[in-house]
Amino acid sequence: MSLIVSTKKFLDETGNIAKFTGRFFSVGIRPHYEIKEFLNQCYIIGYKSFPLIALTSFIMGLVLTMQLRPSLVSYGVESQLPVMVGLAIVREIGPVITALIFAGKIGSSIGAELGSMKVTEQIDAMEVSGIKPVKYLVATRVIATTLMLPILTILGDAVSLFGAYLGVNIRSVTSFDLFFRQVFKSLAYGDVAPAVLKTLFFGFAVGIVGCYKGFNSSKGTQGVGISANSSVVLSSVLIFIIDLLAVQVTEILGLN
Repeated sequence: MSLIVSTKKFLDETGNIAKFTGRFFSVGIRPHYEIKEFLNQCYIIGYKSFPLIALTSFIMGLVLTMQLRPSLVSYGVESQLPVMVGLAIVREIGPVITALIFAGKIGSSIGAELGSMKVTEQIDAMEVSGIKPVKYLVATRVIATTLMLPILTILGDAVSLFGAYLGVNIRSVTSFDLFFRQVFKSLAYGDVAPAVLKTLFFGFAVGIVGCYKGFNSSKGTQGVGISANSSVVLSSVLIFIIDLLAVQVTEILGLN
């Protein structure tokens, strides 16, 4: 019986998210556009998230290099360390880790912010005053997350590769020019393009889930906390699902 109830809740939630996404496409992307609010969200979502993304990416590149090096040394292929680290970061680790950090910071922020507006009836007041909440609140945030996450991923990959370069030089000496020449020589269009493209979908998922959870927050401060928490959880799950689908598509298209 509990399985049936859980399945029903899952299907209801999936249908509601799909309906909410349909509202975004039918209302949110039509003129006129809230350019000022959109730019403000880009600043908050993109610029203010970069320090956390950069710190995480730097540590990730440094630790990954230090962990891989002993294994490569034991097989006598230490010279391939820049190539392996570069491919791992650009193709998979960089986009996914950046998206998960982004979901934790921005997904929870959007869910809590819109949830607070919902429980204090600010969203209802906007509708009464003639302002469309979907256009002003949802569209600006979803488009900002969709556009900012790929940029943050590219910057995060660059910082991560710099951390990897420092990690290589802890035990040996490799010039900056030689390290990055090896990295970029190993990268192809099929490595970079799918990795950046899937972050668009990651960003869209984080934005739409955060807005949906905020808009459907229950009454009280406890409901705001639940909205913020569930935004992160659901966004993270969707990121892994989208990543799995992206890998399958790139394999079918022969880009791997």
